[in-house]
Amino acid sequence: MLNLKNFLFFFILFIIGINSIFAQQIKVITYNIRLDVAIDGANQWGKRTNAVDSLLKKHSPDVLCIQEGLYNQILDLQTMLTNYFYVGVGRDDGKEKGEFSAIFFKKSMFKLVTSNTFWLSPTPEIAGSKGWDAAITRICSYGKVKLKKTNKSLFVFNTHFDHIGETARQESAKLILNKITEIAGNDAVILSGDFNSEPNSVAYSNITNYNNHPFKDSYIKSKNKDCTFTGF
Repeated sequence: MLNLKNFLFFFILFIIGINSIFAQQIKVITYNIRLDVAIDGANQWGKRTNAVDSLLKKHSPDVLCIQEGLYNQILDLQTMLTNYFYVGVGRDDGKEKGEFSAIFFKKSMFKLVTSNTFWLSPTPEIAGSKGWDAAITRICSYGKVKLKKTNKSLFVFNTHFDHIGETARQESAKLILNKITEIAGNDAVILSGDFNSEPNSVAYSNITNYNNHPFKDSYIKSKNKDCTFTGF
């Protein structure tokens, strides 16, 4: 059960085709930044921005995928990440309203080809649509980029699954995989997000066992593997 001070999130980064296509390494971070709400008090976004800025500068990812970012947070991140461009829209209206599942790309490494967002629902093209037994609206944003060094294409998909609806998580996984097949074809793909799922869940299995795209979980497997957790 989730509450406003204890969050259980499972972050997964799924990759296909990277090793066989790119000779250079790509550093990717997926990061639920926690939306900006006054009820967080001492942990509200405005009091965490310096720490976030330091963290991102320390690790300097080539690609940063975030979840839960509101538009003011996206603008703050853009101020921090001056050498990046981002793709993504707010989930409520397909513009600036609601949480983003935005993707930031390092300008020196990538050039943008195209980007878009679809909704995790039976009507993925309708902005603000909610699917199955989901408690709230959910989205998946993606960007197609080319590496400046090799001119090779890469797709990055970023999402945030519902925290309540089990059917929604399962169907969201299926929808995203179908969209990846439709949109990315045989190009290399990174799928990142807060999946609100554990390794033994059906949603996780749907992704890792998908026939058309044998995704690999980039999280190093070990006996200590577990969900990520923060209670501030």
